[in-house]
This record gives sequence, C-alpha cells and structure tokens, in this order.
Amino acid sequence: MDKSDNYEAIFWSIAMPGFGQLINKKYIKGILFIGLEFLINIESHLNMAIISSFQGEISTAINQVNYQWLMFYPCIYMFAMWDACRDSLSKKKAFLFFPFVIAAYSGTVGVIYSKSFKFMGVLLGPVWLPLIFIFLSMAIGFIINNLFLYKIGRSGGG
Repeated sequence: MDKSDNYEAIFWSIAMPGFGQLINKKYIKGILFIGLEFLINIESHLNMAIISSFQGEISTAINQVNYQWLMFYPCIYMFAMWDACRDSLSKKKAFLFFPFVIAAYSGTVGVIYSKSFKFMGVLLGPVWLPLIFIFLSMAIGFIINNLFLYKIGRSGGG
C-alpha cells in the first residue's frame, strides 16, 4: 500500500466512521462502524443538532440532543479513525493511539460540559465544544506521541 492509500483511508474515516475500514478491505469492521455511527447518530439526534449549531441556534441544539447517546459518539468516531489509520500503515507506529485516545476522552468531556461551558461568554453547545476539545487534544496527543518516540530513541529502545 503506498502512502496516498494511507491518507485516503484516514480521510474517508474522518468523513464517516467505517469508510476507512472499507478502503482498507476490512469489510466487517467497516459495516459495524457504519452501523454504530447510524445508530448513535439517530438516537442522539446529532444531525439536527449539527444543523442548529451551524445556524447559530445553540440552545436549540442543546434541547435536541439525547446526551445519553451522544456521549458514545466521540469514542466510536475516534476509535474508527485510529483503526483505519493503523490498518492503512505498512509499518506499525509506536504510540500512535495517544492522539486518538486523548481526543476520545476529551470529546466525551466536551459533550458532558456542552450545556453549560462558555468560552468568552459564548455557549458552544453539543457540536462545537466537543469538536474544539477533540482538535486541541489531537494536537496534544501528537506531541505526547512524539515525546515518547523521542524518549525511546534516546534511551536505545528500552
């Protein structure tokens, strides 16, 4: 698999959990992730909240979502991305899971606090706050990943 295939699987996985697995020819996992995405999306009313959030109607988005279901979404989404990324690499990369795990945790925390957390007086709601937490924590996770790789390289792999 060449390097462009790696990016293709990753970007399709970002577009929809399960698509990266289909690109990687992991059909059962792909169908499972797509099914989970649809189930959680429908039960949490996420699409309605996305529409309201993009239209600036954060209070409406908060009232639309089912938080019991929405809390599953960041973990499934990030796990599907990590799995597609890992499967698309010809050589496994140590500690690659850090950015995805940290993003899954922080995205869930973002969902939990999305009803009340304000940034500079602005309520961000159940779409924007988890996304911001995910992007920031992915960056932190890649820094941690690189620090671990640097430490291992300096200590001779042990």
